[in-house]
Amino acid sequence: MKIDLTGKTALVTGSTVGIGFGIAKGLAAAGATVFINGRKQDAVDAAMARIKADLPGASLKPAPADVSTAEGVADLIKAVPPVDILVNNVGIFVPKDFFDTPDDEWERHIEVNVMSGVRLSRAYLPPMAARRWGRVIFMASESGLNIPVEMIHYGVTKTADIALARGLAKRMAGTGVTVNSVLPGPTLSEGVEAMLAPVLAKTGVSIEDAAADFVKKHRSSSIIQRAATVEEVANLVVYLASPQASATTGAAMRVDGGVVDTIA
Repeated sequence: MKIDLTGKTALVTGSTVGIGFGIAKGLAAAGATVFINGRKQDAVDAAMARIKADLPGASLKPAPADVSTAEGVADLIKAVPPVDILVNNVGIFVPKDFFDTPDDEWERHIEVNVMSGVRLSRAYLPPMAARRWGRVIFMASESGLNIPVEMIHYGVTKTADIALARGLAKRMAGTGVTVNSVLPGPTLSEGVEAMLAPVLAKTGVSIEDAAADFVKKHRSSSIIQRAATVEEVANLVVYLASPQASATTGAAMRVDGGVVDTIA
């Protein structure tokens, strides 16, 4: 299968690092023109330079904006014209016990992890429907099904993303636009590396080994018994963004290494 996204445009939120960066790079490698989004111009510039170093012919455009607020999303919509592919990737996670998580932390997770996608989808879906082609992908998590006790607030937002994608898929029925969610498991992103930094400092083990230990201890149902790579997650997103995925919509696609213990 050869995925060719030549002539397509894509916006990936939170694409200066981590899974978002991997998705942006994967879409660019398939020929799409990709808008790189981050809160700060220097971070966007650095991400574009990193992609260009590996893919000199990549078609990239800067789209700095803080999508954690309605005002920031409005600024982004003004700067980025209608796109063919929208990846609602931006997200935060802060491990914290339920009884120690105040309202403002809940609100921050909801604004970033859910409302950014709500606002952007509301803006970009109608032009896709008018053109009779489009792809919207919400980056959810296995935590949306397997709510983590150490960050219930995060799990709740990811459940919302899965429900939002399903609902929007039904709303866009018959338009040629697909909407799906992708559910990664533990993934070797910069965010996970930061979370595991104390372990690395204390033990001196590699990040891969530290992540594998985390998976075995906290996600023991994992079948692959390790963290996924950013590229492994991005590969699924690139497929869902492609013409080949035209019959896949309303789906919650897992790339979780088998953490969620179900055959469905």
